[in-house]
Amino acid sequence: MRVLLSAYACEPEKGSEPAVGWNWVRQVARFHEVWVITRANNREPIEAALAKEPIPNSHWVYFDLPRWARFWKKGERGHRPYYYLWQIGAYFVARRLNAQVGFDLIHHVTFGQYWPPSFIGLLGVPFIWGPVGGGESAPSPFGSDFSCRARLYETFRDLRWSLASVDPVTRLLASRCRVAIATTGQTATRLRMLGAERVIVLPQLGAIEAMKYVGSFPTRGSNSFRIISIGRLMHWKGFHLALRAFARFQPRYPESEYWIVGEGPEGRRLSALARELGIESKVVFWKRLPTLHDVYKKLAECDVLVHPALHETFGTVCFEAMILGRPVICLDLGGPALQVTEETGIKVPASSPEQAVQELATALARLADDPALRVRMGHAAQQRVEECLNWEKTAAFMMEIYAKAIEGGQRQAC
Repeated sequence: MRVLLSAYACEPEKGSEPAVGWNWVRQVARFHEVWVITRANNREPIEAALAKEPIPNSHWVYFDLPRWARFWKKGERGHRPYYYLWQIGAYFVARRLNAQVGFDLIHHVTFGQYWPPSFIGLLGVPFIWGPVGGGESAPSPFGSDFSCRARLYETFRDLRWSLASVDPVTRLLASRCRVAIATTGQTATRLRMLGAERVIVLPQLGAIEAMKYVGSFPTRGSNSFRIISIGRLMHWKGFHLALRAFARFQPRYPESEYWIVGEGPEGRRLSALARELGIESKVVFWKRLPTLHDVYKKLAECDVLVHPALHETFGTVCFEAMILGRPVICLDLGGPALQVTEETGIKVPASSPEQAVQELATALARLADDPALRVRMGHAAQQRVEECLNWEKTAAFMMEIYAKAIEGGQRQAC
C-alpha cells in the first residue's frame, strides 16, 4: 500500500516521541511504500542516519511554518499553538501530496496525543489515529502536594481536555477514523466519548536504541543499593513522592543512594525537599545527560528504576529499564502500569500521597532485601519486552489493523 505517516517528532538515536516517529517509519516501510511528513528541523539527523542505513520504500517530506511563526515556538508556552498550526499546514501539504500519489492509508503517529487534532485525517483517505494518549489525569488527592505553579498547570491541562471534547475538528476526526489506538484505558474512554467507533488499547513503544545494549550491562553485584529516576523534573513525574519514600527507606539501608537524572522546573524544589528530609548526601542530581548511551550507563549503575508518574502517556524510560534488565517500581497509573507486571516490577496503588509514599518505601525495602528477586524481575522484564513489547511484533499487529482499516473505501474529504 501507499501509506502517509504524519510524524511531527521523528529523529533517529533519540528517546521519547522522536524515537516513536522514527521507528514507526522503519517498521511500516518493511511492508509498504511510505511517505513521511515531518518537521524540517529533523532533516539533518534523518538524512545522516539514512546515509548510513537507508530505509527502502521511504519518502521524506519536510515541512515547517514560515520563519516569522517559529520564533515564539521556543519553550513550553508557544509549543502547543505552534504544533496546532503545523497540523493545519501539514493538511495542505498532505492534500497536494495525495493528489499526486493517491494514498491508500494515512496514519498519525506523533505527537502521541489526541489533542490538538491531526487535520490530515480529514482528507477522506482511510485514517488510523495513534497510538495516542493524553487522556490521563493525576488522582485528585495528589493535588495537595503540588506547588501553585503545578496546580495552575494541571488546571490548564484539564481545561485543554475539556476544550478537546467540544472541538468540532477533534470530534469529526474521531468519527471518521477507521481505528483509534489509545495508549491507556483512560484515553480510550475519552476517544469513545468523542465518537470513535473502534478503539484499541496498545502501549506506545520508542526505546529501540536500548536494544543495542541488551546483555551489555549485567546485574550489579555491589552490596550497596542504588535506585534511579530519569525524566524531566516536572511535578507530575512524582519524583517528590520517591524522595519521601527514599527518606523513609534509607535509615534502614544507610549505604543506599538515589540518583535523579534530568532537568526541569521542579529541580530546585526537589533539591530543597532532599535537604528538608535530611537525605541530601544520599541523593545525586545528575541533570540532563548528553546522549542516550550516557543515560543507559547511569541506569546500568543502578539496581531499580523508580518512576512514580501521576499521569504518563508512555513511560518510555520504564521500557528502557526493562530492556536493560532492571526492575521497575511505578504507580498503578497510565502507560507504565500497562508495561510493568508483577513479574517485572512493583506497581503501587495511588489512593493518596501518604499511602503511595509508604508503599513505595515498602517496595524499595522488598527489592533491597532480595537481590535474587531483582535478578528474576530483570530477566522477566527482558523476556516481556521480547514477547509482548517488541517493535517488530507490534508492527506486524499494526499491519493487520491496516488491512482491516482500508475496507469500506474512502470518505469525502474536507
